[in-house]
Amino acid sequence: MRALLWLLLLPALASAEIYRWTDANGQVHFGQRPAAAGAEKVEVKPQVVERDQLTRERQERTSRFYDARREEQAQASVVTAERQAKRAEECRELRSRLASIPEGRSYYRAEADGQRSYYSDKQVDTARLQLQNQVSERCS
Repeated sequence: MRALLWLLLLPALASAEIYRWTDANGQVHFGQRPAAAGAEKVEVKPQVVERDQLTRERQERTSRFYDARREEQAQASVVTAERQAKRAEECRELRSRLASIPEGRSYYRAEADGQRSYYSDKQVDTARLQLQNQVSERCS
């Protein structure tokens, strides 16, 4: 981001005008606007900075570090999204099971031989309470 900002500002900096003048006390001044009548325009050439090998290696390590950090953050966000989707599915399942327990009607399970085994009112209430607790714990 900073590099982009510098690239955008370089043409503006290169086109800036610099003036030099000497005041009545013999003091030399520089500025972007001529403050005295005898100010002369100074041409400023941009300096090309060559980076040594150690600096280039340090910049490369820094770049690799930040790239790895961005990759870790992307992976963490994928894991978080998967967890949230899994929890949402679990909540849908719990709510569906809770809604499937009818109020005031008989509740049963099918046995292996095809016979129905009916739950008592106490067992139905216990199952409903357990599901409500699970929904309140996991889906709040």
